[in-house]
Amino acid sequence: MLSLRIAARFLKSSPGQSLLIMAGIAVGIATQIFVGSLITSLQADLIDSAVGSSAHITLLPAEGETVDRALASDASASEDLISTAVPVRTLSGIFVDGEDSVPLSITGGDAARLDTIYGLSDRMAAGSFRLGESEAVVGTVFAEKYGVGTGDGLDVLLPSGSPATFEVSGVFDLGQATANERVAFVDAASAADALGLADDEYSAVQIQRDDVFAATDVAARLSEKYDVEAVDWQAENEQLLSGLAAQSGSSAMIQAFVLIAVALGIASTLAISAVQKTRQIGILKAIGMGDGAAGRIFLWQAALLGVGGTLGGIALGFGLIALFGVVPVPFSISPEPTFIALSAAIGITVALLSSVIPARSTSRLDPIEVIQNG
Repeated sequence: MLSLRIAARFLKSSPGQSLLIMAGIAVGIATQIFVGSLITSLQADLIDSAVGSSAHITLLPAEGETVDRALASDASASEDLISTAVPVRTLSGIFVDGEDSVPLSITGGDAARLDTIYGLSDRMAAGSFRLGESEAVVGTVFAEKYGVGTGDGLDVLLPSGSPATFEVSGVFDLGQATANERVAFVDAASAADALGLADDEYSAVQIQRDDVFAATDVAARLSEKYDVEAVDWQAENEQLLSGLAAQSGSSAMIQAFVLIAVALGIASTLAISAVQKTRQIGILKAIGMGDGAAGRIFLWQAALLGVGGTLGGIALGFGLIALFGVVPVPFSISPEPTFIALSAAIGITVALLSSVIPARSTSRLDPIEVIQNG
């Protein structure tokens, strides 16, 4: 490993220069890790806010028909990674309070199963999440705007035109103003009575998947298999998807420019080193060092600089993420081990590629000419 020992001696001969280029690599890698983790965490938070507490896929029957309760279990069995499938009864009601008349989107179903999609038991701002007979839960915006609290009666005009009264057992906060103002949940039996449905008849099946971005393909397969309409969240959130794509593109562009800056810094440093060490390389070649071994000196220099700078960059990146944790923002950054490993691999690879030009120029040196010219 003569080339490695010589490369280490060359780096030690200019410690300030070596530390400076490693610091540049560290800053570049840290920036890449921080920006990538920031964008990834922000996207995850946006997706969770948009569809974390709602159905990713909704199976709907033909107009005027219903779906059977068994469709939920059949759909879960037919597709991997479906985390939950819940049969629901949906209807539109009108809340009536004196002169106030407000439309409500009412979802009826089993409380425990609804909780697997909406996570209502963890999102209660007041009261508790329970859906006994003629009980309902409403959103925080609705409760505040119309003065409704736990234990109060909720007078609703049903689609049939008949009135119904529910007791408010809790007030939820889904993190979405529209849902908190316009959505209510009731027990399955009350919804069935309001719609005139039998025990095994439901309006729809709501599904969540572990991989939210696979919802479109899964929806297409379920629609074809069960002859129902399958609506997925991506079709209803095109603007959100466009925003996420723009964020990803911006992140990739920033990281690409950072890597280019790192590569140029390493290449320029190694090129200067090659010029500075021309006489030493010429002497080494004169006493028998081959062209390949001479070129590998700068390859090893790049590797040492790349590894040292990358390790420093990973440490700095974690430091930036930890520092961001004390900033009062509504989401936190979660470092992704796979992304960090990929960033480290890219950083080292860029460093090695940056050594190609000085390595090639060194391998072409004529030792006799170098010695004669001093």
